[in-house]
Order: sequence, then structure tokens, then C-alpha cells
Amino acid sequence: MIKVMRSSAVSLALGYVILGIAALVLFAAPLWYAWHVTIQEGRGEILQSDAQRLSDIFRRDGATGLQRNIDARVRMQIAGERILLLTDASMRPLAGNLAAWPRSVPVTPGTYTIKIGAGDRSNETALVHVALLGSYNLLVGRDNKLFAPLETRFWYGLSAAVAVLMIVGLVGGLLTRRALMSRIHSIRQTVSAIIHGDLKHRLPTHMSGDELDTLSRTINGMLDQIELLVHGVRNVSNSIAHDLRTPLAELRSRLEELALIRPSTEETYAEIDAAVADVDRVIRIFDALLRLAEIDAGMRRSGFVPLDVAEVAAAAVEFYAPAAELKNIDLTFQSDGPLPVPGDPVLLAQALSNLIDNALKYAPEGGVIGVAVRRRSDGTAEIAVADNGPGIVDAEKTKVVERFYRGDSSRGTPGVGLGLSLVQAVAKLHGSTLELADQNPGLRVILALPPETAPAAARAAAAQANTAQSAAIPVTVGTS
Repeated sequence: MIKVMRSSAVSLALGYVILGIAALVLFAAPLWYAWHVTIQEGRGEILQSDAQRLSDIFRRDGATGLQRNIDARVRMQIAGERILLLTDASMRPLAGNLAAWPRSVPVTPGTYTIKIGAGDRSNETALVHVALLGSYNLLVGRDNKLFAPLETRFWYGLSAAVAVLMIVGLVGGLLTRRALMSRIHSIRQTVSAIIHGDLKHRLPTHMSGDELDTLSRTINGMLDQIELLVHGVRNVSNSIAHDLRTPLAELRSRLEELALIRPSTEETYAEIDAAVADVDRVIRIFDALLRLAEIDAGMRRSGFVPLDVAEVAAAAVEFYAPAAELKNIDLTFQSDGPLPVPGDPVLLAQALSNLIDNALKYAPEGGVIGVAVRRRSDGTAEIAVADNGPGIVDAEKTKVVERFYRGDSSRGTPGVGLGLSLVQAVAKLHGSTLELADQNPGLRVILALPPETAPAAARAAAAQANTAQSAAIPVTVGTS
């Protein structure tokens, strides 16, 4: 019983019951007051009207005629329905249904409410005292108990309404609790399965679209994202273990070989240089993972400033121009002019550096790489890096942005499969997406950035202050 009373559904139902009773009382109180006042005023008007008619009879027929009229009315009426009394100047009764003048009624004319009767049978009565010519006194009254049945029915009706409201509220609360407990039980089972490691379970949903159904759909969406993240972490962990195994195995093999064969000094230094290269490869992997973790957590949004993305792209092209010249690749740059956007200049420089570095890896000798920055019709700044290399097949376009993924065409090239993952994370941080389109031959990678909303003066000052920083140190991570 205590558990049921602690239920939120029952507590809510009780609250509604109390609120309903309060509303019923607030409704009944003025109604009762208005009815009570109306009855009193109506009773007073009836008594005044009776007294006026009897006064008219006295003026027309005198005391004798009034006596006859009062006696006739007393004989005709129901016992106790109306109180009539006519007395002379000494308060001696002349006609009526009272044996004597009531002691509680003053001798001065007016309206009074007194109790008339004997012992426990005394009844509250409303009276009107009228002084007639010749020192006669007329008393006209009605017993208030005539209206008692109406008052009793009113209170009975109000009590019945309160009782019905309480019963319906409690039954409704119990039924609601039963329905909620059924839904909560299914939710508890699902959550218990998820706690024990089965991430495929989802909360049951219905077509009702109620609050619990909306909550279940929201939680299911969260569980989908959690499952995706858990699988991603698991895949990343497996990929890290796989990609670190090779350089670490090579490093151990070199060091073990040095310890066993004790080569010459020149060969020893060569092996040491190769070991340092293996260590640098491991460090690059961890640096890339740390940058991706920072970007995914949104920590790098603190570096957002108004900048000119055309200047950032131009600086990146200028940085890779010597490498393109060594490979006999034509690296070109096109721009529609200054394109201010809000963003992190260092991250955008890293993303562009990764895209250009990938293009240099896969473009054939004597090939062409084009970097273009233009303004779309909706105000978005578009950065496109295109090459005439082998491109990416449609089946792999959704996979190449996954961490550590390397396609068949990239097996022979250096890298660990984090470059496009970093570019995708930078695009997401800037409210954009990474688009991969066929160049026929080759690949065209598009990064779109939302327009700048800051004042022009602030944009220009910030862009000028960050131009050098934005492209001075391009950082690349190999990808597939």
C-alpha cells in the first residue's frame, strides 16, 4: 500500500482530486452565499407583502374585519406554515395562532429573527412587527425550517460530488499507475539488457505519440549514437593496435638485431635513424588521434575567429608548390576574392594541407591538382581540391572518412588512414560536411563553410592578424 501511495501516478491523481475539490468548494461557496441571500431577501419581501395586505384590510375593515381575516387564514393554512398575531395596545392577543406575544420580539416595529416553540422543538422564525392605528400590533412570520430541505439537498449534492470526484480520481490514478508500470517495466528490461552489454536492445515505442513514446524515441536515438560510438572506439582500438604493431615490431627487430650482431658504427647509426623514423610514425599516429579527440569534443571552437578562407587556401598552395614541382605536377589556385568565414585558422590549414598532400600522393607524375575557393549562391564558402589520380570508387566513399581505413589503392602509399578523418572532423566542427565527387579521372573533395556574420571591420582585422598563423605550419596525416 505504501508503495502504491508513493507512485507518481497516484500522487498526481491525488493532487488533481484535491485541486478538483478546492475548485468545487470555490464554486459552491459563492453559489451558496447568493442562494442564502436570495432566500432571505425573498422571505423578507413575502413577509412585508403579507403585512402590507393585512394593514390594508385593517384600514378598510377595521380591527374586527382584520380579526375575521386572520382567523380565516389560520384555519385554512397548514399548521406552522405562517405565524399571524394581532394584539391590542396591552399586547393581549385578539386573533392568530400564537397564544401570547413572543418575549423576544421588541415592542418597536421592525424585522426580527427569533426562536418560537417549547424545549427542543423551538424553530427559528423570521417575523415582521407592524404597528397599526389605534395602538394595535400586527405580527407576521414564517418558519425558517421550510427551507431546510433545500439546504440539506444542497449539502448532500455537494458531498456526493466530492465523493464521486475522489473515487474517480483514485481509480483513475490506479489505472494510470498500472499503465505506466507496464511501460516502465518494459523500459527497465531494455535498460537492464543494455547494462549487461547488449547494446542492440531498444526501448519499445507505440503509435500513440505520447510523452513516454517521445522519450523512448529520444533515448533510442541516444542509444543508437552510443552504440555507434562504442563500435567506433572498438574499431579504433583494434586499428590502433594493428597500425602500431608494425612500427613497434620493426623497432624491436632493429634493436634486437643491433644487440645480437653488433654491426659497424655506420650501420648502427643507420639502424638508429630507421628506429627514430618508426618512433616518429607512432608519435604522428597519437598526435593525429589527440587532434581528432579535441575536435570531436568541441574544445577547438575556442579558436574560432573571423578569417579569409581564400588567404588560408592560398598559403597552403604556396607551401606545397615546391613538392608539386619536384613531382612535375601542376598545382593551381583559383579564388573569387576574399571570402570571410568564422573558423579556426590552424585547423582549416591542417585540413587543406591533408587534402593537398593526398592529391600529391595519388596524382600521377605530370598530373594536375586544382585548388579553388568560390562563393556559392547561398553565401557558403566552398573549398575544392581536385586531382586527376585514380580516384575513389563509390563503395569506398563512405568508408574513407573512417579512422584507419585504407582502401586497396592506398596500400602502397605512406600513411595510417587518419587524414580524411581529420578533415571530416574539421568540417563537422565548422558546421559543414565533406563531399567526395568523381573528377573523371580523379577525385574532387569539397569543403563548404558557413558565411561570416561578424562586422566587416572586425573580419578584416582578425583575418589580417591571423593570416600568417593560419598557414605557416601545415600539419598532415596520411590517409587512404
